[in-house]
Amino acid sequence: MSRRTRTTPKTTTATTPERTGEVRLHKALADAGVASRRAAETLIAEGRVTVNGRTITTQGVKVDPGRDTIAVDGRRLREAGRRVYYLLFKPRGYITSASDPEGRPTVMDLLQGVRERVFPVGRLDWDSEGLLLLTNDGDLAFRLTHPANHVPRTYRVKVKGHLPGEILEAARRGIRIDGRRTLPARVTPISSQLNTWIEVVLHEGRKNQIRRMFERLGHPVLKLRRVAIGPIQDRRLRPGGWRPLTPGEIRRLREAS
Repeated sequence: MSRRTRTTPKTTTATTPERTGEVRLHKALADAGVASRRAAETLIAEGRVTVNGRTITTQGVKVDPGRDTIAVDGRRLREAGRRVYYLLFKPRGYITSASDPEGRPTVMDLLQGVRERVFPVGRLDWDSEGLLLLTNDGDLAFRLTHPANHVPRTYRVKVKGHLPGEILEAARRGIRIDGRRTLPARVTPISSQLNTWIEVVLHEGRKNQIRRMFERLGHPVLKLRRVAIGPIQDRRLRPGGWRPLTPGEIRRLREAS
């Protein structure tokens, strides 16, 4: 009777070599101050980004910014240099974008004298006003806008008509939009005459969220102003005005996110 011997498979510690310094393409764009990570994904999907002369439309591609030639709309990517942080009071009638194919005024038109290439963190729609952060710090922008971090945004909102208690409670619990319920919000009445002023604190940033919530509840928004981003507020800033953030404000934003 022969003895059967068991063989074990050979193992190797060899791995496929990877270039050090590789990051995902949308992060490289954000780190260079081109756009937020979400907006960078849109640039990639639209075929506006090339790597070593090849157009990239697939998300998740890894690049080495130190070795690869990356370009957006034919312009070669440059390192962002020093990180800068600005707080802007966005007026109504401006879009929250670095550029607009329709030629409408953007928040970038207000930053006269800023030499660095920055992008807005989050958004405020055309008819809304209030505080907006602009930076070339892609990591901080990502942390501030990521839904898991629940960084609060505070708004003063004027809605049509008088808000009964059940409407306020419905807004606080959350409204189903696009098949998904909004996160619970803090909604506090401020004053009420013919129409009602309320303070709304959100922990997520879905597109036109407050306007869509109160439209669904039968009380359209008449005015909307963002008055705080996390711990950052400035009652002295006027529409169209902007200023650099202080080191303390930057630190508090990092701690909040």
